[in-house]
Amino acid sequence: MRVALVSMYTTHHEETGATRRLRRTAELLAERDHEVTVLCAKWWDGEVVEFKQDGVTYHRVTDSPAVGGFASRVPFALREVSPDVIQVASYPPSHVTAVKTAARFLRTPVVADWWTRDERGGSRAYRRAAKAPNAVLVPSEMVRTQVRELGAAVDSTHLVPEPISMDLVRSADAEERADVVYARDLDEHANVESFLLALAELRDKDWSAVVIGDGPERSTAEQTARDLRIDDRVEFLGELPANEAVPIMKGAHVFAQTATVEPFATNLLWALACGCVSIVEYQARSSAHELVEGRERGSLVTSPQELADEIVAARRFDHETVDDDFAAYDFRRVIEQYESVYETERDDYGFF
Repeated sequence: MRVALVSMYTTHHEETGATRRLRRTAELLAERDHEVTVLCAKWWDGEVVEFKQDGVTYHRVTDSPAVGGFASRVPFALREVSPDVIQVASYPPSHVTAVKTAARFLRTPVVADWWTRDERGGSRAYRRAAKAPNAVLVPSEMVRTQVRELGAAVDSTHLVPEPISMDLVRSADAEERADVVYARDLDEHANVESFLLALAELRDKDWSAVVIGDGPERSTAEQTARDLRIDDRVEFLGELPANEAVPIMKGAHVFAQTATVEPFATNLLWALACGCVSIVEYQARSSAHELVEGRERGSLVTSPQELADEIVAARRFDHETVDDDFAAYDFRRVIEQYESVYETERDDYGFF
């Protein structure tokens, strides 16, 4: 199948949840022998129109990110690529409607991949974008609700979560580095302070902790650990690839999730698959609670004190290193969900 993924931004322009999801989807589709082209602003050197990396063709629409210019030129790029199905990122929202207009002439279905509502987009534009596609893919029920509130039809939204590699989870050795783990980009939404305050409540207990992740708030978090006098028991490891983070999670007993904004809590999912007892601090703009609700080895809290109490209570559970309940989130299973939506939308267009 010829699949066009339309996104002005890629991870080469900015590392966000949306661009990482785009790259992961493109590479997984390519691994399954689909012909994948990402229509984007140029990020490579030279004058060539296309650049291939990891089995994915990146096709230049504009020389640099420019919302208006990209929207006006993407129809011509789509005509050149001639895809069987088009998937477009929800930001900028004006690109969703531009792609839908072009797709009518190409007689090609449009699927929008909706990570979250970017604050740089306008309300009216997002409402038009929610209604325009043939289908909308969302990473969580929280985001599904947001898209429906913007006007997307109930039967047009499809939950497609972020994937993990169960092969890696099963094969990795456990590394006994820490008892408690926090893992996330350390940005303004990380809320590492809640995690550290909880640990500070447990000064008289025997524990060690690691923070996996990097970002602009790392130095503040490290200073907070020093101010709370727990810096000798909390190790900041920086950003780690999955093959290094998974052994640490398998060796740990507890994973704490405190971020205030999370369209999908991917690191929490990895930890759950690694058998961690996982504690989520409920946040109105985070979907993390969806992964632990109703699970014996998961709990919800609303304060650092409750988080501290649950860390202590987690001792009642045996240590585990693999939870096969999360096999449904494996890369292979998730990419099949993308394919299923594509095929259904093509069928509705009368191709099959």
